[in-house]
Amino acid sequence: MSLQKKNPSEWKKADFIDEQEIANILNNSCIKPQDDVLAVIEKGREAKGLSLAEVAMLLNITDNALLEKLFAAAGEVKQKIYGRRIVLFAPLYISDYCINNCNYCGYRQGNEFNRCKLTQEEIREEVKILESMGHKRIALEAGEHPAECPIDYVLESLKTIYAMKFENGSIRRANINIAATTVEDYKRLKAAGIGTYILFQETYHRPTYEIQHPSGPKSDYDWHTTAHDRAMQGGIDDVGFGVLFGLYDYKFEVIAMLQHALHLEQEYGVGPHTISVPRLRPARGVDFKKYQYLVDDAQFAKIIAIMRLAVPYTGIILSTRESAEFRDKLINYGVSQISAGSCTGVGGYKHEWDKKQGNKAEGTGTPQFYVDDQRVTDEVIKSLCASGWLPSFCTACYRQGRTGDRFMALAKTGEIQSVCNPNAIMTFKEFLMDYASPELLPAGEKLIADCIADMSDPKQKNQVEQELKKIVNGSRDLYF
Repeated sequence: MSLQKKNPSEWKKADFIDEQEIANILNNSCIKPQDDVLAVIEKGREAKGLSLAEVAMLLNITDNALLEKLFAAAGEVKQKIYGRRIVLFAPLYISDYCINNCNYCGYRQGNEFNRCKLTQEEIREEVKILESMGHKRIALEAGEHPAECPIDYVLESLKTIYAMKFENGSIRRANINIAATTVEDYKRLKAAGIGTYILFQETYHRPTYEIQHPSGPKSDYDWHTTAHDRAMQGGIDDVGFGVLFGLYDYKFEVIAMLQHALHLEQEYGVGPHTISVPRLRPARGVDFKKYQYLVDDAQFAKIIAIMRLAVPYTGIILSTRESAEFRDKLINYGVSQISAGSCTGVGGYKHEWDKKQGNKAEGTGTPQFYVDDQRVTDEVIKSLCASGWLPSFCTACYRQGRTGDRFMALAKTGEIQSVCNPNAIMTFKEFLMDYASPELLPAGEKLIADCIADMSDPKQKNQVEQELKKIVNGSRDLYF
């Protein structure tokens, strides 16, 4: 968010997005022999990444047999890098005031509804409910409004969130999803202890960007697109981005997003920590008839599998925009982080909690967009366990300094598994003891036993078993 006046010295053109290069790559990839495509899939299976031209070849796959090979390769790479782990989080919306007029967003300035922002006490209420759901990691979300949501309000909110301690734990890491700002503001966010700074590009296609962002600070393509540069210059070494699939041709968007990733790698030595893959969803005032590039399920699954092969060490985030059944399927193709039990409105958790308790629901609960997966956290985890995935609430890397290039160095050598897998097991054990329903407990305990049995290092296995005993005896927040 442009929380203060833009610094002209920090403005630069986002020329690393080269539309002519993208057009040339896509034009040259249209018709390729099947053996060439198979060779690219095999290369992707090595988990060393793909070139833009190779990605373009995969984007053109329509043959079902080739798609199945692509999905299988993506699943293998996911297992190689992340193992069984699926990281869980929830968004926390603190303000829906916004001075932008983005066509696809329910919070755009032109929409008339009762807007609100949370007081610090209301934030405490939301955090209390989130923690009772078992969450340890959140993504703080807010619209862009310099008066109603200045940087000081965001920082105060972070301080409130981190200060809250419960009998069974706390919110241990807050990632931040706010709009483009200055290097100085990013320094302040870094000092406040944020996790990953997240900002979606929405669309990399300049003409479409201009149409979709007719007014407000976000209408400045270059200021918005170079925000991750300023974040890294401000000391934030974990950044995340994504596009809103459905605004423009998905093939263009995927190549452009990878151009962006290459730019960060070249300039700062580390690419994006996460890539989100939201699809355009119904929202207040959004007319789907205006969008000719909507992405269907088959195309979306292909996008996720290709991203996993192209950037194997980057987390892929899937939100509750997608249906429960489809999300369960997409995890097999490369998704490594999912939201659970999400509310996408300011005060949404308190609003839903009051309704369930039969009380008068306070707060507007007005969503930025409508979610499709309505399951509560416990139900999401039941489904993960049934499929053999290990739910993880781990935040250890942030607190141990394993971020930026340090995380990537460990990930690319496979060493990150030696800490991530044990930490996932321990945080899941915490969840089972403190938050799980009686129906979930047997499946969860069995999954933990299976994961421990699969550990190849006897010393580490013994360490994990000893730590689990401590958790049973009341210890919390243990990690490697």
